[in-house]
Amino acid sequence: MDDFETRPDGLPDTPAADSTALAPPAPPPPAPRSRATRLRDLISRRALEGWSPEGIKTDFVERTEAFWRFVHDRYFRVETTGWERLPEGPVLLIGVHAGTWLTMDAWMLQAAWWFRHRTTRALHCTCHDVLMAMPGLGRLFRQTGVIPASREAVTNCLAAGHSVVIWPGGEVDCMRAWRRRGEVELGGRRGFVRQAIRSGVPIVPVATVGGADTVFVLSEGRWLAEKLQLKRLLRSEMAPIVAGLPFGIWLEVMPSHIPLPSKIRYEVLEPITVDTDPARENDDAYVEQIYREVEARLQAGVDRLMQARRFPILG
Repeated sequence: MDDFETRPDGLPDTPAADSTALAPPAPPPPAPRSRATRLRDLISRRALEGWSPEGIKTDFVERTEAFWRFVHDRYFRVETTGWERLPEGPVLLIGVHAGTWLTMDAWMLQAAWWFRHRTTRALHCTCHDVLMAMPGLGRLFRQTGVIPASREAVTNCLAAGHSVVIWPGGEVDCMRAWRRRGEVELGGRRGFVRQAIRSGVPIVPVATVGGADTVFVLSEGRWLAEKLQLKRLLRSEMAPIVAGLPFGIWLEVMPSHIPLPSKIRYEVLEPITVDTDPARENDDAYVEQIYREVEARLQAGVDRLMQARRFPILG
């Protein structure tokens, strides 16, 4: 390498050169952040605050258990089968859910797990950043063991020996139209397979039906979400138009409905053991194979549960 620097004009620097004139231009000031960016960052920060890998706050749940027992047993009349298929140790449960912003089939899975295992086996549900960031609701979630849908949170909880449930389809799953209530929608999101490989835990698919009848999604509103820039603002590709209580028919971009008392059914399916060789995480063909297997098992499970369902809400 030469013993001199090269100036921006391509000529060699010399001791006589004016160091001020040769100083590189100051970088331009950063562009001001848009309101959308600031809002998204605020939601993300709030969502990641205060979650814990400890699981449910037992004192809170025990104080409110009569309420949750009523909602689980009487209001949604929850039925869960397949518990005997659940392997020992931490597992990564994968499911589908419905009900737009208030996915009662997700809440009731957490309740069913608590009533069966109580303090002997912890389960963490994952949640959309917007809900985790909301005052009141976010605090309720944290007290019931809910964590952000982030790699750090899921990894830490599995490492602590707890189980975690993920709904890979996210908003494109829970906000799908009522006419598609029997379809499994994982959104092509394969990160859960890589997570299972990294954490060395089996995948347990959980099929469910009934959540779609707690509020009726008339339209997914994808075009409207694009118009309102909801993906940029709230990380949502959907702006569902729903029918239910208390407003009849309306655009629901935030939680605002009263869930109808639909009967909810679950089936815990056979576990899928993944190869824990770290190289598999970057093996796209292997990840795709496991993803398709999970998707197929979930769809078969949902098909079975749909056959047992005779009427909306009543089940």
